[in-house]
Amino acid sequence: MSEQRDQRHQHFETLAIHAGQEPDEATGAVVPPIYQVSTYKQDGVGGLRGGYEYSRSANPTRTALEENLAALDGGRRGLAFASGLAAEDCLLRTLLSPGDHVVIPNDAYGGTFRLFAKVAERWGVEWSVADTSDPEAVRAELRPRTKAVWVETPSNPLLGISDIAALAAVAREAGARLVVDNTFASPYLQQPLALGADVVVYSTTKYMGGHSDVVGGALVVGDDALGEELAYHQNAMGAVAGPFDAWLVMRGIKTLAIRMDRHSANAARVAELLTAHPKVTQVYYPGLPQHPGHEIAAKQMRSFGGMVSFRVAGGEQAAVDVCDRAKLFILGESLGGVESLIEHPGRMTHASTAGSALEVPADLVRLSVGIESIDDLLADLTQALG
Repeated sequence: MSEQRDQRHQHFETLAIHAGQEPDEATGAVVPPIYQVSTYKQDGVGGLRGGYEYSRSANPTRTALEENLAALDGGRRGLAFASGLAAEDCLLRTLLSPGDHVVIPNDAYGGTFRLFAKVAERWGVEWSVADTSDPEAVRAELRPRTKAVWVETPSNPLLGISDIAALAAVAREAGARLVVDNTFASPYLQQPLALGADVVVYSTTKYMGGHSDVVGGALVVGDDALGEELAYHQNAMGAVAGPFDAWLVMRGIKTLAIRMDRHSANAARVAELLTAHPKVTQVYYPGLPQHPGHEIAAKQMRSFGGMVSFRVAGGEQAAVDVCDRAKLFILGESLGGVESLIEHPGRMTHASTAGSALEVPADLVRLSVGIESIDDLLADLTQALG
């Protein structure tokens, strides 16, 4: 390997481009090669060349991404998966045994809720719901076998804010791990490990990839022993990121900082427009001073991100009509790409929460604000609202 750069004092933007991505020793290529390979020639029986034997266990392209992920979050170990839910599943099966309990948020991604309610519960994992914006509400849900407190901040889709440091203290007192889904913020806007979290979860499909062309997930931890346990299960369960997917996420991460700056600036303008619009009854955006979590968000985030949700006067059908009338905002699930998206969570991303404590308002619209011209985005929303 070429001489490694000293990364201890490098800033985020530099790490995003260089961490884990030294020029290729054989050719000098400045971008890590895509090692589209399943197996590797061994130097004698049991003699692994560079630690590689089979690409489920390790692949050089995935290794580069995992080193990059760890550096960006200030962690000891990063692990890349085939999807965000694959990362969550690996984490749950590493941390939990039948009979263990997890506190989950009352506002969370529908797929996460489904994983707990429809999959993990069948294997004896217990869960209960708390408003994670209130540390005392979380404390009230703790049980003797609580092994994890699960948090999204900002949350999906209501953009709730939870105090990571306060929840870390609550979890620590109970001997539980604090897991933070940092997908909406990305490591550029928020650093959960530095605030006391034990595990950071990402759907790298979203802001990390950033171009709506890859599906992936990641875990980052600050503890070597937990990192080893997760790596064992990652290999044993096998839902790893493929080399081309890992390469695409790395490519996206290189521009993460400048994209998040633009996402955040555009979203703030969108939130201002919606707040003043007569057909909008409520706006959820932590950058607004009236948002109940604004002060905490300002304390633990660099900026407020590119996600905005709002409720529409006239109920569910009016919200659906806004989604249908949008032209520049593309009607679609997912988020975090350079293009702006609009969706109806109750019928789309959060349909699995219907009838539960996590059910979302029927008149809710969620926006993933892209990096297009803000004037064009505002014009499209204005005409969509009618």
